[in-house]
Amino acid sequence: MKPIFNALLAAGLLSASLSAQAALKPFSATYQATYMGMDAVGKMSLVSQGGSQWKYSMSIAAKVGSAKQSTTFEDVGGIWRPLSGQDATNVLFRSDLRNANYDWGKREATWSGKVKPDRRGPIALQSGDVDAMLMNLAIVRDVEAGKPLHYRLVDNGKAKMVSFAISGKEMLSIGGKQVQATKVTGEDLVLWVASGYPVPVRIHKNQDNIDLKLQSID
Repeated sequence: MKPIFNALLAAGLLSASLSAQAALKPFSATYQATYMGMDAVGKMSLVSQGGSQWKYSMSIAAKVGSAKQSTTFEDVGGIWRPLSGQDATNVLFRSDLRNANYDWGKREATWSGKVKPDRRGPIALQSGDVDAMLMNLAIVRDVEAGKPLHYRLVDNGKAKMVSFAISGKEMLSIGGKQVQATKVTGEDLVLWVASGYPVPVRIHKNQDNIDLKLQSID
């Protein structure tokens, strides 16, 4: 009976892994945004990099400046882990660029570019770690699956535990369509998640004075 049980268990794990991988599909989304208190246009996309690797990107452009963030990650049996990231801002006459590298062979994360010496790392990596961008996607996935919203965030030269709580339902307009969304609240970040949408349908971040409202997605 043991070999049969092992075979069934292996088949179940393979099915779960394939289902998790199938959940990732390329998309391109447009957001109505505010940035630094000014009207802006936001873009978000997920692009396959071949095999199990993906690139998730976000950009915001306003008259006062722009911000771009991206993370390249891999799907390892349903676990998403960051490989590299980039964070670029251009506000008035100031430009900042930070790069992140997540080396899972050494199990450490390091940062370069416009980074303070004490934020360059290395930081020891643990299974399940996410960066700030990847956490957005993970929240959408986990709200849909009814999973706990607790994450170890390894970003900007430090690691910390971050938790979110569901704080009700709201009706949002997406491309003229009324959609019921789940409001998810964290310490500095609030996201709205709606069934059938692979990205947050709204993102509000107090610290960076950013608000994004989904308008369309392909």
